[in-house]
Amino acid sequence: TEEISTLLQRGREMLDHPVELLDHVTSTLETLAPHFELWLITKGDLHHQQSKLNKSGLSKYFTAVEIVAEKDASVYADILRRNKCTPAEFFMVGNSMKSDVLPVLSLGASAAHVPFHLTWEHERTTEQPDAPGRFHELNHLGELPALLEQRSAGPARPPQ
Repeated sequence: TEEISTLLQRGREMLDHPVELLDHVTSTLETLAPHFELWLITKGDLHHQQSKLNKSGLSKYFTAVEIVAEKDASVYADILRRNKCTPAEFFMVGNSMKSDVLPVLSLGASAAHVPFHLTWEHERTTEQPDAPGRFHELNHLGELPALLEQRSAGPARPPQ
């Protein structure tokens, strides 16, 4: 019982831990929200993810929030279908190549990978994207507004 009590206490501490935003998150969302429909698609426990979003103060920037058990091509396809969004209109940004980038690229959408120094073991993959013009690698989230502006000025602009 002592070990179970310790585990429960550590779990409560994790849930109560303040949300620490990555650099450029707030400024990027402030820049993009007036021009794009922003969706937050995250996986994990519904209560925990909703709590983190509420604590972050970022919910005001998102048109929609999807908390899913898994992020794979079929889940993304379902989200796009329910929101009447084509893959050509969808641009995913995330830190996981495995669950943020590769699944949406397989649908024909575009994606940007923003690497993070900590990656869960189950999110690691050796697979690399093969989607010229639809895949982008960013050093940090602050580079996203310029990338989207550059894409909209290009000759083959997908609807945003």
